[in-house]
Parts: sequence; structure tokens; C-alpha cells
Amino acid sequence: MPWYVVVTRPRAELKVKDRLKAIGVSVCCPIRVEKRQWSDRVKKVEVPLLPSMVLVFLEIKDRELIFSVPGVVRYLFYLGKPAVVPKKEVDLLNDIEKKGTNIIAIKAIKAGDIIDVPGFGATAQKGKVRHISGNKCWVVLERLGFVITLKLQ
Repeated sequence: MPWYVVVTRPRAELKVKDRLKAIGVSVCCPIRVEKRQWSDRVKKVEVPLLPSMVLVFLEIKDRELIFSVPGVVRYLFYLGKPAVVPKKEVDLLNDIEKKGTNIIAIKAIKAGDIIDVPGFGATAQKGKVRHISGNKCWVVLERLGFVITLKLQ
């Protein structure tokens, strides 16, 4: 059974995840914790790593089941077929959620460099540095086609 990508309404990922789990669907929706500041306080908020997306583990015959859940918009398609995410990449996303997205800068890096992003599963993930600002680095994960923000220490 493959992992499919489901597109949700904006900011409805966590509710869709809970609703899909309630009907017995295996779901992956990794989150990170961000500090958000309001005029009177600072609060830690859970934010999905994949905005407006949830990964579901279903058989092909059960694909229509998700449309009974409020907040689901459609499946994501790639080259005319439903987008399928390999289990290895789902495991990588779960590792990112568990370990956070901090790395230690061992050497000087610059935009355009290909770097190994250590600490995510058994093998290091490769990524291309898109932008560096202060102690943050934006890296495009090649296999996922997704940008992550890393804190340089």
C-alpha cells in the first residue's frame, strides 16, 4: 500500500489528521513547534511541516474514503497520477518531527552548495542550500522537493 498526498483546506491539517485517524486511516502529518508573539504574550504553536498537506496510507480501493472528512480538498497529482510518497521519505519526515531541524555548521556554506543534512534516519538526506540569513539556513531537500529551515549553531 502506498502513501498518498492529500491536500487540505489552509490551516486544517491537524483537524483533518484527527478526523482521518478517527475513521481508521493511517495518517502522517509531522509538526514543528514555533514561538509566535502577540502584543501581550509569546506562545508556542504547533505548525505542520507540510502546509495544507497530509499523507495517508491507503489501498487503492479505499481512496474515496477520505472525501467523507471535512477539510479534505483533493489528492495531489504528479504527472497525471496521484502523488505517491515512498515509505523512506515518510520515515524521514517523522524523524524530522522527532529530532527537530537543528544542525551544526562544520564548514562554511553558501547558497547553491549541496550539503548532507545529518540526523534524519539511517542515511543522511542531501539538500541544496537556497538562502542563508543570520543563524538560519533554508535547504531544499532533493527527494522531497521541500524547503526546510535549519538553525545553524
